[in-house]
Amino acid sequence: MALCGPCLADPPKHDGARAAVAYGPVAKALALRLKYGRRTAFAETAARLMHRVMPEGADLLVSVPLHRWRLWGRGYNQAALIADGLERLSGTPVRHDLLRRVKATPSLRGLGRRARAKAVRGAFAINPTGRRALLGKSVVLVDDVFTSGATASACAAVLKRAGAARVVILCWARVIEEGNDL
Repeated sequence: MALCGPCLADPPKHDGARAAVAYGPVAKALALRLKYGRRTAFAETAARLMHRVMPEGADLLVSVPLHRWRLWGRGYNQAALIADGLERLSGTPVRHDLLRRVKATPSLRGLGRRARAKAVRGAFAINPTGRRALLGKSVVLVDDVFTSGATASACAAVLKRAGAARVVILCWARVIEEGNDL
């Protein structure tokens, strides 16, 4: 696996990131409609395309959680909907109860790499009853958009500390250019 310059300087906590598409106008429209436009059927579209690049040997799917206040406001977690679709397509079990967002964070939209990392520091925790389910497992962490990797790294670090052997990120779209973020 080749690493980019920033990853060489500050290695990620995860074991790689895969995306169905590069973030551009079409990917952005789907992500925004899913996230803010209540177009939940788009989660199935994303899952179908993500399934093509899903890592082999995955034991468990875990979605990036929303804080309860954001979940109450939105009514659903878009990453969880995508993970549910991936479970149906792959047969890999999904667990939404293992990883929790324990700290409300501001929207990361428009923030730089350092500000994003600071915003998500300490935001995630493992449900204490779920540690056994993670021990030695190969986990696929599901999210909609991978921008700077701050959220993915924070989640991966918590999952690995809880005993996950591997954490690979699987997302709908990956931002390639700086300044083109969600």
